[in-house]
Amino acid sequence: MELRQLQYFIKVANKQHMTHAAEELHVAQSAVSRQIHQLEKELGLALFMQRGRNLMLTPAGKLFQARVESILGDLDRAVREVHEYLDPSLGEIRIGFPHSLGINLLPTVIADFKLTHPGVKFRLRQGTYNSLIRDVVNRETDLAFISPFPEVHDLVCGDLLLTEELWAVLPPQHPLAHLEEIELRELKDDSFVVFSEAYSLRAIVLAACKKAGFTPNIGFEGEETDTIRGLVAAGMGVSLLPAMALTETSPLQPVKVRLSSPKVTRTIGLIHRKDESLPPVAEVFRRYLLEGIKMTLGAAE
Repeated sequence: MELRQLQYFIKVANKQHMTHAAEELHVAQSAVSRQIHQLEKELGLALFMQRGRNLMLTPAGKLFQARVESILGDLDRAVREVHEYLDPSLGEIRIGFPHSLGINLLPTVIADFKLTHPGVKFRLRQGTYNSLIRDVVNRETDLAFISPFPEVHDLVCGDLLLTEELWAVLPPQHPLAHLEEIELRELKDDSFVVFSEAYSLRAIVLAACKKAGFTPNIGFEGEETDTIRGLVAAGMGVSLLPAMALTETSPLQPVKVRLSSPKVTRTIGLIHRKDESLPPVAEVFRRYLLEGIKMTLGAAE
């Protein structure tokens, strides 16, 4: 069984057409057909069946596809890691992140890192708490910024980077907007604008309200900090947001007020697969973060 056969098989499986696969591979259709035939002969079973003008995977073909994609993925990673080992300054780092960290933290640390490592490329993938962990476990990303930081997990581990305070955000016309500090329970009669259930900040807000002795009346839900901030500024309710999510991006802005009781915070960490070495360039970036994140954030504020 040859590597070329596996590569041709995956291309045909994805395109569901021999001619289209051959065009993308820049080879003759007969060459692709011959390699697939030889692969099926060696395996002793059919991998494809004709369905109109398309080629569909047989049940055995689907099983084989999953394994081959994993093998080719491991091979690509091995080649990348060898190249990075020879010159980590020219590698690629695949990073996952939640939306709230994409406003300020992520652009800041990447820009700073690129000053001393200009040849490094970044591939970014935004996600929710569960999807960020899943992408790391499935090797879709090397590292992921995540909040809250999972202290204990069977498949990932990492480093706590910082703990960030959450602020009350109020419409400019709110009767408490002129104060420097309030207690969360003073907002118990307000309508809250919160993130949808897939986002970890929602759970933090609900837990804080419970600690303050009330269940918030949820008037609106959103999936991005810009949406939450905009709805609050427009007078549609109140919310709690971390300082990083309060960077001014439009003329319509809410008022932020510090919470005196209870203090509400979130942890932010960087995770990677447990019991598995990072690619060299990703390890360089991880160490940079651990050594310089506080200085970088301080300069950005």
